[in-house]
Amino acid sequence: MLVSAAPVAELAQVQTHLQSVSTMTATFAQTDRNGRTLTGTMTLKRPGKIRFQYEKGVPQLIVADGSSLYFIDYQVRQVERWPIGNSPLAVLLNPKRDITQFARLMPSRSADVISVEVHDPKHPEYGRITMIFQKNASAPGGLMLEGWVALDSQNNRTSIRLSNQRFNAPVADGTFRWNDPRRNGGSKR
Repeated sequence: MLVSAAPVAELAQVQTHLQSVSTMTATFAQTDRNGRTLTGTMTLKRPGKIRFQYEKGVPQLIVADGSSLYFIDYQVRQVERWPIGNSPLAVLLNPKRDITQFARLMPSRSADVISVEVHDPKHPEYGRITMIFQKNASAPGGLMLEGWVALDSQNNRTSIRLSNQRFNAPVADGTFRWNDPRRNGGSKR
């Protein structure tokens, strides 16, 4: 039985795209399991940094500072922290990670779309992420990250759609600092 080389080539193309992107900014629309959609701006800087700045009036922030991923809720003055490696987003944040070891291609309705599911079978509690790429010759590695669907360990689904993607422009490290609502005066972290 012959095995098609297409899945291997497409995974290699995804790996090339991920390694070709040092920074990225995009507008995002996040839809949760209840159908509620929030929008904002996503900023990525590899290795290990990402920021989801929600639209005005949403008192939440998600930010990774290179070692930890934080969910900050300013309304209730709460901060949750996870090691980056324990998050499905780790695949986006570590350009050196070989995704062929833990990724698989998912069926797609279009030859121009590549969907890749990533999860660590040794750690199902980390959840899984399915990234959706559109073939685009002008994007790094010939692919445009259109978004992803994340399933956490409780099977809660969150979808992210990206638009206005910009790649490899300078991004200051200060972008990934945040005010800690648990401290008096909201000191920076």
